[in-house]
Amino acid sequence: MEVQGEPRVDVKMCRSNKNEKITVEKLSLFGSFFTGLKNVYGTYDPTSGRASQVKAPITDKVLLAHLTGRKPYGVYLLVKDRTRAIAVDFDTNNTLGPMDFVSRAKHYGISSYVERSKSKGHHVWIFFEEKGVLALKARLVVHHILDEIDEPETEVFPKQDVLNSNVRYGNFINAPLFGALIPHEKTVFVDPTTFELYPNQWDFLESVERVGEHILDDIIEINNLSIPQTKPQPSKSNSANSGSGRFSLPACAQRMLKDGVVQFQRVSCFRLAVHLKRLGLPYDVTVAALITWALKNRPINGKEVIREKEIRSQTSCAYEKSYVGYACESAAIKPFCDPSCPVKQWKKDKETISSRRRKMRKEGFQEAKIPQLKQAGG
Repeated sequence: MEVQGEPRVDVKMCRSNKNEKITVEKLSLFGSFFTGLKNVYGTYDPTSGRASQVKAPITDKVLLAHLTGRKPYGVYLLVKDRTRAIAVDFDTNNTLGPMDFVSRAKHYGISSYVERSKSKGHHVWIFFEEKGVLALKARLVVHHILDEIDEPETEVFPKQDVLNSNVRYGNFINAPLFGALIPHEKTVFVDPTTFELYPNQWDFLESVERVGEHILDDIIEINNLSIPQTKPQPSKSNSANSGSGRFSLPACAQRMLKDGVVQFQRVSCFRLAVHLKRLGLPYDVTVAALITWALKNRPINGKEVIREKEIRSQTSCAYEKSYVGYACESAAIKPFCDPSCPVKQWKKDKETISSRRRKMRKEGFQEAKIPQLKQAGG
């Protein structure tokens, strides 16, 4: 981590607020996990909380200042299109979100780790092999897990799939183990079931398991997740906050597009527009696809085929807001339902998680017990 020309830092006898030596080995271990862009990092004023960016090399001195509590270090995880870690920010002291995430990630063979953040809430970290993985794949899988545990709006770092001329740095996330907060049991890793901190954070880091990109590939293939090939250009779809590329068309939508419908044309048009928006298609492309779809419709009871004006109206409604449902119980959708549809299994898993949450809340388990902490000092 040392940069040529930077004065060498004698870390062998430097100590944290717990009077613990920060050795060269510990500094190297920390740097191997919380690394990203090499010439810029984030920080904040511990008194005011005001965040800022520092355009300077990431050296041993920077990491040591963080670990000994002198100056916080925030890492820009995204390097070109790859990342060596991903973090999910549950911005609440309720522990059910991070607990469910860790459990669901484990279901897919992914080890994830919970950090109690500096203010409130928790970060859940996943660490990848040292060469990193495509950020697009990591984000795709993490958002899929968040969808499955009914936490789709949770913030994820890195926030972008790739750096380019429009996104030079991305967003930084504060690294764990800030020395000034460790004595107050903040920025430390905790057990995901009891939410008690690990007694030795360095032993914990030594035990962390990294995830290979092939595991992400398997999850993407098994769940038929859709990887966007190109970023949608500015259009009506972008203004509607559409198309994250985390979805593929469910079986019902594929059948509706292939065969057309005989009734509920307007509802069907709206639901199809929602699905196509999720794929990241621009508004005008979706309209064109649905105009072609309408030619296949054979409405009963003497009704006319849906007109272009109504198709545009229904598509506009679909693109104006973010709709997360699949309307499986709708009379328009049921005739096209496929018993093997993964959405059905997803809904079943989601209901299982919801039932467990209701049971835990009924039993009074709302938040893990967090000891009263003194105000952070210098």
